[in-house]
Amino acid sequence: MGLRTTLATKPGLGGALKLARLLAMSEREFEARVREVEADGLFPRLLEAGAVKIEPYSARVAARRPEGREMSIAGGGLPDLLDGRGDLVKLIRRVGQDRFEELFLGDKNLDDPARARSCGISSDDARRLREFVDRVYIQGELETPSVVLAPPKVFSAVAGIEIADGKPVIGFFNREVWKGRYRIDAERLARLRSALPLQESRRLESLLRQLEFIDRRKSTLYRVLEVLVEAQSEFLATGDPSRRRSLTQRAVADRLDVTPSVLNRLISNKSVRLPWGLEAPLKALVPSPKTLLRERLHDLALSHPDSSDEGLRKQMERLHGARLSRRSIAQYRQDLGLGARGKRA
Repeated sequence: MGLRTTLATKPGLGGALKLARLLAMSEREFEARVREVEADGLFPRLLEAGAVKIEPYSARVAARRPEGREMSIAGGGLPDLLDGRGDLVKLIRRVGQDRFEELFLGDKNLDDPARARSCGISSDDARRLREFVDRVYIQGELETPSVVLAPPKVFSAVAGIEIADGKPVIGFFNREVWKGRYRIDAERLARLRSALPLQESRRLESLLRQLEFIDRRKSTLYRVLEVLVEAQSEFLATGDPSRRRSLTQRAVADRLDVTPSVLNRLISNKSVRLPWGLEAPLKALVPSPKTLLRERLHDLALSHPDSSDEGLRKQMERLHGARLSRRSIAQYRQDLGLGARGKRA
């Protein structure tokens, strides 16, 4: 049997707070927590007695990108990340994912001409890539507590999505975290518990509770990723942003039988590497209908800077079947910082 690896059983207030902290942890923090719990002297005894077993996940392990940068989209850049067919993506593919990560995401202190020579591209292309990285990524050390003015949002990379036989598959970055689920043998656990002194028996109960929370966090995130990859399979396989489906967090939460607050806490600071090599927040795979409309309007407004609100309204209806009022178009443009472009009439 498992360690009650569903969130249907509600923990007490103290347990709920501990679980909430685990859900919000970055992968790096969570790995440290897993190591700390498994370092308890009772954990190997559980394994030796067969009271707890580690059941491997049927999931891939993917190569991690360099640790020199962490993703933060406070400065924009999300449309570029999601556009698998955009100019930047084509340029990165030309450079090669490994070289892009080493020379642009890594900690090598090179200027644009040096990067250009190493990648076989022009200095202008190297500058474009470097400016994109500067806009979307921050230096990893900024996440440390020693920095007073930390960025408002830093995303922890959980997994990479790759295409195998035309379908997206998940590959986790952290082998230690994703080595498997904890599974408990009730009979063997009872025998071990009966053989322990009272004080150690109490410690055992605390350890089992911690293992349960760790398992909940892992199994829930695993299921979330499976649902999102399945829902957005066409987008991930093609790289075409227009194939991204609208999906609400409530719908995902209902499907997984968790509360929306649990789901939001879990995915709010997590990211995945998309098949074309760039990372995006997990929330980008849960776009609301309004979010998709705003992004499509953003692309139209940038590609047709002289279009009026009425012209954009007609194009949105013709291209995307979206019937919006001119007032809505004006409001979206203002929200996107495009209010000064084009004419209203």
